[in-house]
Amino acid sequence: SPGVPQFMSTGYLDGIPFVRYDSERGQKVPLTRWIKDGAEPGYWERQTQICEGWRHVEARNLETLQDRYNQSGGLHTLLWVYGCDLLSDGSIRGSSRLGYDGWDHLSFDPKSGKFVPANSSAETNGKHWEQEGIEVERWTNYLKHLCPESLRKYVG
Repeated sequence: SPGVPQFMSTGYLDGIPFVRYDSERGQKVPLTRWIKDGAEPGYWERQTQICEGWRHVEARNLETLQDRYNQSGGLHTLLWVYGCDLLSDGSIRGSSRLGYDGWDHLSFDPKSGKFVPANSSAETNGKHWEQEGIEVERWTNYLKHLCPESLRKYVG
């Protein structure tokens, strides 16, 4: 539908949105002065390309989930919430959770490198991603390295 993005991505820090991408606009944009001022040349173009890639990946994931739950047509939502916390003792806590149509579906445990299913349909997804290895590597790297490095760089 016009005016309703098929894909959206919003970054939050301490509950405050600081970046946004939506498929209607087709561009990742800063929402706070600190991220706008701290971005190096080419940052927003690279981030837009990353979001475009995610948009296509998540469209496929949504189709896969509709198949897994034996659904066709209708409006469905896929929500992926992920991030990291830098704790006062210097340690890092990362999390990644996937929801489908308002229900928990799958989470990733960076300590074990395993996807934890919320139900039997999610079990297939988790096993598939673990066997491929790419998703395990990507999420482990993001949650243990990239996310905390970004926090340190932009927040201090």
